[in-house]
Amino acid sequence: MFSVILFEPEIPPNTGNIIRLCANTGVALHLVGPLGFDLDDKKLRRAGLDYREFADVNTHESLQQCLHALNNPRVFALSTRGTTRHDEPAYSEGDAFLFGPETRGLPQAVLDALPAEQRLRLPMRAGSRSLNLSNTAAIVVYEAWRQLAFTNSV
Repeated sequence: MFSVILFEPEIPPNTGNIIRLCANTGVALHLVGPLGFDLDDKKLRRAGLDYREFADVNTHESLQQCLHALNNPRVFALSTRGTTRHDEPAYSEGDAFLFGPETRGLPQAVLDALPAEQRLRLPMRAGSRSLNLSNTAAIVVYEAWRQLAFTNSV
């Protein structure tokens, strides 16, 4: 399937919601530190309910370590500075979706390391700043899964 990579996530309920998303879609979750919370955080557990046991959650000390563990997949980074709309690429099994910290987004150097067509954005109304991290992850994961005809779904 796919992988979701959270780079230095800061808000436990967002990560908890994404754990639940990953458990229900079969997507692996990779957390790149430093994390802004402890994995046993009460808010993380509340948002994730009991889905943690059904999700493939991995932690990594660096983005490079994470990408190496994933065998250097094709990476799509989500950013308000992205140039390609999220529904334009043709996704493939094994692709990874990279999301930055909630308060600052991905570092420019991380974005610059990717081809422009792999720097994604979600459409929003003019003047809007951003969407919630877990909502953005859900939109992108479901679009990618839709393109694979919801393989392995009921």
